[in-house]
Amino acid sequence: MSNEIYFFKMERTWRETLKNEFSEEYFKNLQNFLTKEKKEHHVFPPENQVFNAFNSTPFDEVKVVILGQDPYHGLGQANGLSFSVNPGIKFPPSLRNIFKELKTDLDIAPPLWGDLTPWAMQGVLLLNATLTVRKATPGSHQNKGWEQFTSAAINALQSKENIVYILWGQFAQQKSAQINAGNNLILKSAHPSPFSAHRGFFGSKPFSTTNKYLKKHNIEPINWELP
Repeated sequence: MSNEIYFFKMERTWRETLKNEFSEEYFKNLQNFLTKEKKEHHVFPPENQVFNAFNSTPFDEVKVVILGQDPYHGLGQANGLSFSVNPGIKFPPSLRNIFKELKTDLDIAPPLWGDLTPWAMQGVLLLNATLTVRKATPGSHQNKGWEQFTSAAINALQSKENIVYILWGQFAQQKSAQINAGNNLILKSAHPSPFSAHRGFFGSKPFSTTNKYLKKHNIEPINWELP
């Protein structure tokens, strides 16, 4: 598959918003790295899902941003949405804890599947800082250019107001410096990982707090219930 097809299968509004990034030197280097990487290793998610976060939530429809670090690195897990897994895949620990908090917060029972596409289709941008990863090697595609690209996306969103940014853990919270706190809501807590969830993630009520804010600003709230 050619680089052009691989890198430019992006939803129209985001492609227009980020068009200048594609000609930057860092992005060309990223293209070269991924082309070589794909020849030598399994890379997740599949090519047609690399930009799934953008394709599922057009720029003009973003209400909420949930930031992750990089995709799941197990076979069949990653689908291009942060914290989400494909239907039929066992819930990773962090996702399992997200569903526990959803139950505590809004009394919504855990779903059958861990695919968060219904959230994305309502305006929840489920964005990882790094959009690809080598099989069984977490963090393997960090510092190759993806972070600059996804930071550009967050910067672009600063032209909008009344977005809820949900920042779980220190890595995501570093992005708060890019966010206009006066025009948006920033929710910070511990990461839902089992190593940290009991240090402030559980009980943080991000889902109800998000909907209260959206309603206050006459924005349709998110239906967090999944099939």
